[in-house]
Amino acid sequence: MSTSDKEMQRYNHYISQLFAVEDDLLEATRAMMQQEGLPSINVSASEGQLLHLLALMSGARRILEIGALGGYSAIWLARALPADGKLITLELDEHHAAVARRNLDAAGVGAMVEVRVGPALASLTAMQQAGEAPFDLIFIDADKDGYVDYLQKAVTLVREGGVILADNTLPDAVLDENGDSGAKRYNAAVAAHPALVSGIVPVLRQEGMDGLTISIKRTRGTARASV
Repeated sequence: MSTSDKEMQRYNHYISQLFAVEDDLLEATRAMMQQEGLPSINVSASEGQLLHLLALMSGARRILEIGALGGYSAIWLARALPADGKLITLELDEHHAAVARRNLDAAGVGAMVEVRVGPALASLTAMQQAGEAPFDLIFIDADKDGYVDYLQKAVTLVREGGVILADNTLPDAVLDENGDSGAKRYNAAVAAHPALVSGIVPVLRQEGMDGLTISIKRTRGTARASV
């Protein structure tokens, strides 16, 4: 392990121990995911706390998550909702969805979270066609090749002034030798989108650094800043 990797772990440990200490329910969620053979690709505790904080800052009452996995990030997000709030999380894999439901119920947030199973793009299209009420915050954390397509749907489903978040958007974009990674295309798309104001926040994980792209949907009449 390089010196920089060790430093990253120290930084992550410091932030997590100060701001993002997992309770027994979050630890049990990770243990259940490992026991059920789910991939270890969930957000870190420090990023979970960041998602929670952003949901609180945006005053989110309705949240959409694209990519449930085992429900770990959904728990962080759902805990930021008011008692009458709603979180819809989309998951392709039926087994992952079942694990997520068990974890959400065990964490006491199952009643406010709906897990929908199927291809995310199809679920998002169905939401549009059904006239789904606007979301305050949308978190994208699924297959990276689909990110740009998910973004196009997310912009129509989030309210004006609402927040769109996308995970895993830094290393793959910067270190991409072919120049065509999903993360790189996503970042370019949000940077150029006239309805969005966006930036990337580096986030720490146990194994190193990643990135969270944050976008806010402009309210009508807001001018695009020029540099």
